[in-house]
Amino acid sequence: MNYFKDKVAIITGGGSGIGRELCFQLAKSGATVVVADIREDYAESTVDEIKNRGGTARYMKVNVASEAEVQQLIEETVSQYGRIDYMFNNAGIAIGGDVRDLTMAQWKKVMDINWNGVLYGSTIAYRVMAQQGFGHIVNTASATGLMPQPGNTPYCASKHAVVGLSQSLRYEGADVGVKVSTICPGHVQTDIYKNMTVANVPNEKVVESLPSGAMKTSEAVDLILKGIIQNKDIIIFPVAVRWAWRIHRLFPALLKQAWLRKIRSIRKLKDGEVTQ
Repeated sequence: MNYFKDKVAIITGGGSGIGRELCFQLAKSGATVVVADIREDYAESTVDEIKNRGGTARYMKVNVASEAEVQQLIEETVSQYGRIDYMFNNAGIAIGGDVRDLTMAQWKKVMDINWNGVLYGSTIAYRVMAQQGFGHIVNTASATGLMPQPGNTPYCASKHAVVGLSQSLRYEGADVGVKVSTICPGHVQTDIYKNMTVANVPNEKVVESLPSGAMKTSEAVDLILKGIIQNKDIIIFPVAVRWAWRIHRLFPALLKQAWLRKIRSIRKLKDGEVTQ
């Protein structure tokens, strides 16, 4: 795949999950990769592995919840490489549970990373890309940015915001040479849910309740990169999620019971109660 050869790409959350695999595959395709992550050990491991495979990468520590740090990340990248071809706003966390049990601090933490991090990365990179006359912003949302996810409402709300931003910015960027795509995956083999906090539910119960059959990260990134090459507006996968999204748009009442089962399962994990 020569499409990404000699391109410059920033990937936030590049130390693990989809972000890590994006770094690997982009570097393998000849891109220069900036691995941006708040966790130095994870990100340095990603950089070391890329270099061991003959690729080009550097690590930059960044807390995406800080506008100043995201600004510095982008400015330093432009200063060193002269441009940005791709800005992957990928960093994210999940904090869920019954909304009655969630604190405002937990809501704020999710929104600071999942929403503000994407907002800062998108708008700051957009200005740079518009000035240079080219670039592609790729924002990681979720299937839950297109449909409800009761029991994970802060995450769902943040991802809906990401979809709205990305879809609107795509049209604003069309006349100035900036492309924008939104990634909306279903369940992928990452640690986001294993690391997830669910209010008043032990983490081991959350892990035990995860559905089987999650897509491999490498397969997910293959689809993402193909979607970017095709300049797709929304890159949604797997197929089952695509169908669920269509049903939700056309016949939302058909999925009502699925959404109710979701929150009832969370409440059952919390206190063992059976909800009618």
